[in-house]
Amino acid sequence: MIDVSGQAAEWVVEAPEETAMTDLGAGLAAVCCPGLVIYLEGELGMGKTTFSRGLIRAMGHEGAVKSPTYTLVEPYALAGVEVYHFDLYRLGDPEELEFMGVRDYFRPDSICLIEWPVRGRGILPPADIGITIAPAGSGRRLHIQASTELGGSVLARWRQKHRSQQRQ
Repeated sequence: MIDVSGQAAEWVVEAPEETAMTDLGAGLAAVCCPGLVIYLEGELGMGKTTFSRGLIRAMGHEGAVKSPTYTLVEPYALAGVEVYHFDLYRLGDPEELEFMGVRDYFRPDSICLIEWPVRGRGILPPADIGITIAPAGSGRRLHIQASTELGGSVLARWRQKHRSQQRQ
């Protein structure tokens, strides 16, 4: 893990209900930047798509945000940035990603959200930010780690924004 501006590049936050999960996604949207790769991990039903929905809608998408379970990827052209939402749950072999031209999605002008990244191991680029979602009572706990300088910078801004919203 890296350290950015004296802050640990790790954060654990609770999402007691679905609204909190979408709010966390929206909070990340407010501080994220092109070139970011975000891994979303957790068992089925943990809220990976709910988090993604919050981020994508906060970036300006007004339509439905569905899980790309069968299509593997859903593109969103938003305010000067392409957002690609991947769900690799049904991926049979990581090599299938090569056939779909996955490397073309990871560009300096795009943001990639990847659910079930372990299924694309060896093909996917490393994450800037990894989010693992687990049960916590009736809600969820998000363990967030930055693993690049870009990820650390975004994580520091996200935490600061979240803290300031909590004080309001």
